[in-house]
Amino acid sequence: MNIGDVLFQLIMFLLLIGLFSVAFVILCSGLKRNSTNKTIELEKKLDRIIELLEKEKS
Repeated sequence: MNIGDVLFQLIMFLLLIGLFSVAFVILCSGLKRNSTNKTIELEKKLDRIIELLEKEKS
């Protein structure tokens, strides 16, 4: 094999790994952002329930 062929295959392999890495990072960040929004909504609902329970006790 020629050194140029080896170099080309190495570059393509690294490019392929980079492509999958970028896709993985984008997916993970999207899931994390969605999870954060759900957590905030859940906290608001729990705060509302606590307020209602405190009013009920008074």
